[in-house]
Amino acid sequence: MASKPKRLLDELSHPGPHEVLRGDLALVGLPGVVYTPAEGLNLPAVAFGHGWLQPPGRYRELLRHLASWGIVAAAPATHRGPLPSHRLFAADLRSTLDMVTGVRLGPDGISVDPRKLGVAGHSIGGGAAVLAAATEGDPHIKAVATIAAAQTMPQATTAARSVTVPGLHLAADDDLVAPATGNSEAIANAWAGPVQLRTIPKSSHLGVTEGMHWSQPFLHGKPHRTTQRVVRALFTAFFLTELTGTDTYRPLLDADLKTAHLNREAEPALS
Repeated sequence: MASKPKRLLDELSHPGPHEVLRGDLALVGLPGVVYTPAEGLNLPAVAFGHGWLQPPGRYRELLRHLASWGIVAAAPATHRGPLPSHRLFAADLRSTLDMVTGVRLGPDGISVDPRKLGVAGHSIGGGAAVLAAATEGDPHIKAVATIAAAQTMPQATTAARSVTVPGLHLAADDDLVAPATGNSEAIANAWAGPVQLRTIPKSSHLGVTEGMHWSQPFLHGKPHRTTQRVVRALFTAFFLTELTGTDTYRPLLDADLKTAHLNREAEPALS
């Protein structure tokens, strides 16, 4: 019989029970996309930051997956040029949470609970998510997850010292753009709150992305099905656990996985 973590990984790597709707953030003032469950009130929400030069469409199935498990997932399509402002990108992630919290979504009035907000991101979007969580004021972000996080200006590692909410940082083992030791590991080491660092074997910087894009020859790697599968499962488990208070999926987060090695699970860093 399969172990409980393995069963949970398999369960959460498949779409959840909710029908999913897609919307346009531009309708409420910011270019981007939002995926929601077809119904529900006081739902958790996550704002997702794209990687360098990447459109939100390269994370379509990840966003849809989160929504299928009852999490509103929105991704702004800003700062996609070669010289993005990381600080303003972080502000857009926070604005995205403001938007999905402040309006009713979908034809049946889907709503988001302002006490259940998280941020996530890939590459510079991961670094921007850290910057967003380090910013004081509303909306108050309760959890942060990154995959192949890149450094930012101002530095994500410096910002991490003031982030006291739970963090999950996934590093790509073969990442030549944002190597784990100088990025995800450094961010996790500086984290002020509970933090977990994992490494995904045989994964590159673009492993989590989907489909093809003109920028791919200029970056390292390509889409990787195993990376996509484990990121979907771990992000879903992490945000359901930290934003809704359920312990159903905690055994998966506590386990050392073959597809996502648990480098360390730490208590808050000493200031």
